[in-house]
Amino acid sequence: MNILFIGDIVGSPGRLAVKEILPKLRKKNKIDFTIANAENAAGGSGITPDIARELFDIGVDVITSGDHIWNKREIYDFLNADKRVLRPANYPAKDPGAGATIVESKDGVEVGVINLLGRVFLSAIDCPFRTAEKLVKELKQKTPVIIIDMHAEATSEKVALSKYLDGSVSAVIGTHTHVQTADEYILPKNTAYITDAGMTGPFDSVIGRKTDQILERFLTQMPTKFEVATADIRLQGAIVNIDEKTGAALKIERVHERLE
Repeated sequence: MNILFIGDIVGSPGRLAVKEILPKLRKKNKIDFTIANAENAAGGSGITPDIARELFDIGVDVITSGDHIWNKREIYDFLNADKRVLRPANYPAKDPGAGATIVESKDGVEVGVINLLGRVFLSAIDCPFRTAEKLVKELKQKTPVIIIDMHAEATSEKVALSKYLDGSVSAVIGTHTHVQTADEYILPKNTAYITDAGMTGPFDSVIGRKTDQILERFLTQMPTKFEVATADIRLQGAIVNIDEKTGAALKIERVHERLE
């Protein structure tokens, strides 16, 4: 089966890219299942129930997130109501929502998805390694196909997690930096890996925000409003080909499409 992972969706330009490009990608690459990180889909920070529903209607099967998941309070109840929207699993258990789910593909294959948050340069929350190990054991009782979104700053932490889980999950895909890396490969025990899936949104920007505002902040160190840019819209991500019977990743390739 082919699973498409869409890199961090930024604001309405990112959502437009998904709306216009995803149907073509699904047809061209025979995509069976789509996961998208959408923690910045609402105005560049957070996600709302309406936006989640919009992405589901377009064809996204599971939405993952990261440290910005709590930025829109209206999503809290929705996280409890719809298990297709994930928050990082290593936040405290009492927090709204869940960090792992199993959703059936259009062909009836159950796909497990785990969302994790790194700790290096981010909040000191529960260990993503031990959290992943526990959840993988639980999901493997139902499906061998498991995809992990590792939302983290540090490249080393993402690479380390992929080594730790090699052979026990189908793919470890990094998010958060909004910069797609060129290190996609299959590990020795058939786990696919890429350090960062990239960004879906405006590329005439500084990782999705208006360049002049970001430059003002760097040059003056004064508080500055960061607005989502609008030009040169693209979709980035990765496609992983997986043996649905064993969960082994057979191939991973980057995706980079420009909205015409």
